[in-house]
Amino acid sequence: MNAKRVWTKLTIMVAIMVLGVAPLAGAADIKIGALNDMTGATSDVGKDYALGIAEAIHYINDTGGINGKKIKLYQFDYGYRIPEALTKYNLFKRLKCAAILGWGTGDTEALAPTVAKDKIPYVSASYSGHLCKPEKTPYNLFFSTDYSTQSRGLITSWFDKKWPENPDYGKRKPRIAMCYMFASPFSSSSIKAAKDQATMLGFEIGPDQDVSLFAIDTKSQILALKEFKPDVVLHTNTVMSVAATLRDAYALGLGADNLIKCWGFDENLPKLAGKAAEGAIGCAPWAFYGLDVPLMDKVVEYAKKYNPGIPQEKRTIHTVQAWANALGLAEALRRADKAGDLSGEGILKKGFETMRGYEIGLGIAPATFTPTDHRPQSEAKIYEYKNGQFTLIDAVDLKARWPEKWEKEWLGW
Repeated sequence: MNAKRVWTKLTIMVAIMVLGVAPLAGAADIKIGALNDMTGATSDVGKDYALGIAEAIHYINDTGGINGKKIKLYQFDYGYRIPEALTKYNLFKRLKCAAILGWGTGDTEALAPTVAKDKIPYVSASYSGHLCKPEKTPYNLFFSTDYSTQSRGLITSWFDKKWPENPDYGKRKPRIAMCYMFASPFSSSSIKAAKDQATMLGFEIGPDQDVSLFAIDTKSQILALKEFKPDVVLHTNTVMSVAATLRDAYALGLGADNLIKCWGFDENLPKLAGKAAEGAIGCAPWAFYGLDVPLMDKVVEYAKKYNPGIPQEKRTIHTVQAWANALGLAEALRRADKAGDLSGEGILKKGFETMRGYEIGLGIAPATFTPTDHRPQSEAKIYEYKNGQFTLIDAVDLKARWPEKWEKEWLGW
């Protein structure tokens, strides 16, 4: 049996154990739903995230739960299918879940109006900037730099640090192009913001390249890019297709630097892309798996305890992402419970929106939510993969650098 099949079976077994073996929820338990992609278009990053969600909930329950109340997790693989997400959401409603840990951009954005009507806090693994405007999506939250801020930060960091090293610096405009799946709400969510940032900084913007999330051959897209001769390319897909694009760009001598949004920039990138990953620059709002930051010891401990059959070298930053969302939700629940109001509105108003510079650990910037702004942070942490290591090279604080645009223009992009 090959490694991919083993991994898939293990992750599905974990989901079954969480759902089927855990005791029935008691009266004092707090029910939480979780949607994960372990078999669909984003399962290349979704499986590890799903494991992290279950492990983090175990940790929360082992360390006092929600002021003594245990979390009962209902976790499902929905295969990245929006209709299936809608079906599972209705199940969570019937189960009277207090909140939901969601996944993809397409399904999260599709559910947002219903979530707002039902007043169920929805903490997603989609970090779409479209979800950050409370007047439109009041019950959508997450603990990460949003995709638009990530893309703006990546372009700004490259412009500040890499472009001045180019022999053509000062002689012409830098050239940028973007590779993403046009039909994917996730992949395309930050493209408008990225182009706005590139325009503001004086880039020449080349033709977008449509790269599927399932892509294994992107030679035609790279050949099209060679005509434009970009200095840098922004990638906003998940890691499998990003790696394929980097490999073909390297083989065909494109010669451009690579900027990568969080879901395409993980420990699997150099394994899949080989030499083509060298020098790749990505945004990672959390620390990579196993790095020496607060709470990482618990992340590793619980991975070993609950999924010992999965080698440590197979675990990735996506486990850490899952912990950030689960721990952030748990803190909101504690605050709302302490205030005596575990209604959806109570969790939002007396939980999330009371957070000001809340420190989770895990290498993530402090989180703040207000009634008018659900962007939890304004800092884009920029890493470079070089000589076998991910190294933090920059931290671009968009709010500090462009306070007026951050306040008046960029919310909801």
